[in-house]
Amino acid sequence: MDSDNKTYKILKDVLNVVVFVVLVAVGVMLINAFVFRSFNVEGPSMEKTMYTGDKLIVNKIPVTFANIQGKKYMPERGQVIVFKNPELSLGVIGKDEYIVKRVVGFPGETVYVNNGKVTVVNSTHPEGFDPDNLTKDIEGSPTSGDVITKVPAGEIFVMGDHRQGNYSLDSRSGLGTIPQEDIVGPVGLKLFPFQEFRFF
Repeated sequence: MDSDNKTYKILKDVLNVVVFVVLVAVGVMLINAFVFRSFNVEGPSMEKTMYTGDKLIVNKIPVTFANIQGKKYMPERGQVIVFKNPELSLGVIGKDEYIVKRVVGFPGETVYVNNGKVTVVNSTHPEGFDPDNLTKDIEGSPTSGDVITKVPAGEIFVMGDHRQGNYSLDSRSGLGTIPQEDIVGPVGLKLFPFQEFRFF
């Protein structure tokens, strides 16, 4: 009888551990899918805001709420977001699965890049405005390229913060505009390095 009790206790303990591990795994998957997710920065495209090796936490809650309501999530202008790399759907091998950039233009707007400056034209500002003036993160480095892009419905125009030369592959330099459904979410905070911890 004692042997049976011991066996039963061992099996019960093992089952409890297995259930706990499964619940933790499911919880982590649900959190990653609907609440937040971590990403590492690779490459110089977001300097001086972010550098290679920085650890970011992306807030997925706004995207989750939009999906629950049957809507497409629309970020704010100037927000830094993470989105799926559109080049992967084209079968380009060796590309990062996710990309981090800053939101510049919305559907229906026209984005101009000329003489080192960015101008967005919409119905509210037919004369155009500089979107970087709305963002204190950017130090105002000149923007390379000569671009005129009308942002299609359901898509957004994004750029990196390091806009000189070929440092940032983005909507003005070959990446194209980004479908709203490919947005993972806005960057909520930079977690690492710890001395540079900050909210966005």
